[in-house]
Amino acid sequence: MEQKETLLAALFSPERAPLNKAQLSVKFSISEAAVTQRLGEIYKKFSKSFPELYDQQGAGKLKILQTKLIQKYYQPSQPLVDTQSSNSSPYPEEFRSLIEEKIRRFCGRGFVFETFQQFITENPHGYFTIVGDAGMGKSSIVAKYVSEHKSPCYFNILVERRNRPELFLKSIRRQLIDRYQLPKSEDADLPTLLAQVAGKLTAGDRLVIAIDALDEVEQEPGGNLLHLPKNLPNHVYFLLTRRPYSLDKKRLLVDVPEKELDLRDEKYVNFNQEDIKEYIRFVINTDSDYKDGLKNWIQTRKVPDTTFVEEVANKSENNFMYLRYVLPAIAKGDYNDLSLRQLPDGLQEYYQNHWVRMGIDAKPGQLMEIVLYILLEIATPIPYDMIAGIAKVDQCDVGKVLEDEWVEYLKKQNVEGEICYTIYHASFLDFLKAKREMDSNRRIFLEVNQRIAEYLEEGIV
Repeated sequence: MEQKETLLAALFSPERAPLNKAQLSVKFSISEAAVTQRLGEIYKKFSKSFPELYDQQGAGKLKILQTKLIQKYYQPSQPLVDTQSSNSSPYPEEFRSLIEEKIRRFCGRGFVFETFQQFITENPHGYFTIVGDAGMGKSSIVAKYVSEHKSPCYFNILVERRNRPELFLKSIRRQLIDRYQLPKSEDADLPTLLAQVAGKLTAGDRLVIAIDALDEVEQEPGGNLLHLPKNLPNHVYFLLTRRPYSLDKKRLLVDVPEKELDLRDEKYVNFNQEDIKEYIRFVINTDSDYKDGLKNWIQTRKVPDTTFVEEVANKSENNFMYLRYVLPAIAKGDYNDLSLRQLPDGLQEYYQNHWVRMGIDAKPGQLMEIVLYILLEIATPIPYDMIAGIAKVDQCDVGKVLEDEWVEYLKKQNVEGEICYTIYHASFLDFLKAKREMDSNRRIFLEVNQRIAEYLEEGIV
């Protein structure tokens, strides 16, 4: 696969610091010499447009080129990550829509909150980490806690590139300054901020900072993830979530009490199953968007509600993301040709089932596939007119694909009046990456990267 187009596309990421040559070498599985050669070709193409490149070396050139690309295609008056507080919202404006979505159908998880509360009661400070596979509801748990307690928070979002230490610190600093009226703290580091807040806490008060998806953090090796401090002042706690990893990859070493609650543990199996069933019953009986369609599907097959709940709960494998996709699909009629027992088993089978039903492999190179891989390669929120420009098709056609074919897999957000799209969940991103590995030599990847490169170059030179 031609690497220079991929390297160019990798630079087009508003919220990510540019990678150095060693990191690019690892990312694209090529030598540093090959990286140097490819970057040289890219610099040559853009040198007339950006004379500043002549006066810079190494990372300086990368930073200038990335900045110019971003300025060309993103010109909002505010950054994508708006860390300013809002008097009308009980939580940070940048995460408001995410939190509201996550808590809309929230059910159960009482055992998690009770265990965390016990940890707070028994320890003067510390780190509490919720561990679970993709789709087990970790982000929703954090969102629910934040909505109930109005805690400072940060959600690492890989598919939006909101997953760097500097973005985390900027957001948390703003939240703490606004909440606790900390003077002259605009440049303070996290330990200083925590010490200042601890000095303002009255008897019985605690500071809990909630951070979601530590596994999605993008950070250079060395030190704790997000540079979280080893020591904490009294009455200061962190509520964290992450996917499982082996002990040799642990990147949070602390000198204060810490506890992990692993949602996969056998002792929580029954709690998880009951929460899953509660969620299904809620959607069937209460959710105005889907209850009618689900009731019709169930009644047409003469299946008792209790049987439907039991069967779908078993098929979900205790994964809420599975339910988020499958229940709406049933309600919309996507599975009218299937019986209850024919529904996909587990999240990965659901993804594969949908992939096959859409005929992606049977009709390679169709627009729905091209749009999906553009989103995957750009890896940052982009408007549909940019997707249309890269795909070289009518904007209306791209809009239909986004809203009809991939809508449930995409997140829409308003960026300065433009609706931008990104892939919704890391589990679907993992599925797509696995598909790429299986079909790494397909022409579609080369074509998509070539079109991205041409689009960027035509817009600047």
